[in-house]
Amino acid sequence: MSTSVLDDILELMRLAPHSANSLVLYALVNTLEYEAAGCLFKLTKLRDLDARGRSLAYALMELMAEGGNCGDAWEAAKARMDELVRQG
Repeated sequence: MSTSVLDDILELMRLAPHSANSLVLYALVNTLEYEAAGCLFKLTKLRDLDARGRSLAYALMELMAEGGNCGDAWEAAKARMDELVRQG
């Protein structure tokens, strides 16, 4: 299971932490942690993403389907995303 999508999202967020792409992908990452609640994400938010952002969103959903939305790599990436959004 590849976590390169997490690295790609982190790079996007590092360059523009408050862009639509960054914030929508950040919301999706946060949503994917709540499997018991069905990972509810408003799909119309995909319209706020450009083609690259949508590609990352789909790859992120694939990572979740493979079970990659937990573990050390996921937790480290999420913690870094939290920092990037807070620091803006």
